[in-house]
Amino acid sequence: MPLDPQTSGPSVITRSTASLPEVYKSIPIPAGAGVWRKLLAFAGPGYLVAVGYMDPGNWATDLAGGARYGYRLLSVIAISNFMAILLQALAARLGIASGRDLAQACRDRYSRTTTVMLWIVCEIAIAACDLAEVIGAAIALQLLFGLPLAWGVALTSLDVLIVLYLQHRGFRYVEALVIGLILAIAGAFAVEIWLARPSVAGLAAGLVPHLDLVRDRDMLYIAISILGATVMPHNLYLHSSIVQTRQYLDTEASKREAIRFATIDSSFALMSALFINAAILVMAAATFHGRGHDSVASIGDAYQLLTPLLGTSVASAAFAIALLCSGQNATLTGTLAGQIVMEGFINLRLRPWLRRLITRLIAITPALIVVILYGERGTNSLLILSQVILSMQLPFAVVPLVIFTSDRRLMGTFVNPRWLSSLAWLTTAAIIVLNVWLLYQTIV
Repeated sequence: MPLDPQTSGPSVITRSTASLPEVYKSIPIPAGAGVWRKLLAFAGPGYLVAVGYMDPGNWATDLAGGARYGYRLLSVIAISNFMAILLQALAARLGIASGRDLAQACRDRYSRTTTVMLWIVCEIAIAACDLAEVIGAAIALQLLFGLPLAWGVALTSLDVLIVLYLQHRGFRYVEALVIGLILAIAGAFAVEIWLARPSVAGLAAGLVPHLDLVRDRDMLYIAISILGATVMPHNLYLHSSIVQTRQYLDTEASKREAIRFATIDSSFALMSALFINAAILVMAAATFHGRGHDSVASIGDAYQLLTPLLGTSVASAAFAIALLCSGQNATLTGTLAGQIVMEGFINLRLRPWLRRLITRLIAITPALIVVILYGERGTNSLLILSQVILSMQLPFAVVPLVIFTSDRRLMGTFVNPRWLSSLAWLTTAAIIVLNVWLLYQTIV
């Protein structure tokens, strides 16, 4: 689609060419309303993005990091979260200002070959994320109901029915369910932290970065997997699309207001993700590290040890319930992200149930193989590996995002100010350098 340099986006945006056309500008913004009512109207997309930052993949990496290294990787979670806040704000800015999601913007700008390559890389990232969700939900079902892992993996394919039903009812229903599940997860971990009673001095020290992170290859591996689990590439595509569900006007003032409220929404939502991710690591550090359980990295082992170590079965029950909520929550956004990247990159639209089934089958196949051959130990290694794969895909989403939002021809008056572009490129460089360093450490 041609771009108009005099406007902030494509020259013509219609429902048929918009991202997620079935829900495009379907949520009204009350005219003349006060700040709080408008903030409530714009609230929602940030929480759909945030669930990807607290999915079961985070659990494995945060548990491993807390049990083995105590509070020392807490700074990695904090830094990764602030990177996520910055990048998601750029994604919202792109979607609102240009009227194109990140995948569509790539298709507009790059050659067919480059676009297809970017689409394949993004699909790999979504499959890796979906793999973590499948395994996490299966483990939760096993812990709560004794269901065999293989059966739990197979059952996760049925969640497509939930997604389809909610999308049919309206996008606000999807957002409401997601926020409800986030509140359940946060409540469960508030209980865990209260029971674990972490060291305040350890928490403060853990927030300070240290050089051991680049000297210790194993610590770096877990740190990179935390980064991959926190800053998720497909969430950038998702966010740039779903912010367009609001009925803001096609004027500079209205778009500026929409960008401001969308940024507040995503920043606040991602702070809740920071609390949950930090809570998992802090719980593992306070409960397992230095108490003879430094090697705990399995979700199942953590579940079994929480009751005897914390002295109450409430700890294990809350842990498993939160894990199930986390797995189900992340699958909702995975469906939307898959639809957005397929439609955006290659302009191919499949029925939502078919798209979801394909994505889920891609994730189920390796999960079933690992479960059958290696059991729970294998699934935990696969969880951590999936997050490292996600981290490796990040530059392919982040670099185009920063380029587009720094391009005045595409963004018009909403182009990134110089300080924001500098900060975005610094974040991008840090992500790339950490990934290259991990590959070097692994090979050498």
